[in-house]
Amino acid sequence: MRTLTHFAYPLVPDTETATISQPIPFARSEPLSDAPPRPRFQVVMAGIAFFHIKDISTGCVRGFRANHNEACALARFLESHG
Repeated sequence: MRTLTHFAYPLVPDTETATISQPIPFARSEPLSDAPPRPRFQVVMAGIAFFHIKDISTGCVRGFRANHNEACALARFLESHG
């Protein structure tokens, strides 16, 4: 069964009904001011049940864990302590 949710807003405004003052849906010229900053550390799978915590800005591995939850906890710790 298909839903029509993807067609609720046209991607291109209809030339007959659109006006200059009517904005195009989902178009933004400036970034959102309330958006959270991008994370600096990323948990990357490095093998079977083995995870690296990678610094996105440099690409260097800053730590590793054998448990995904512990790897995420280390990434959050490194994020909060710079």
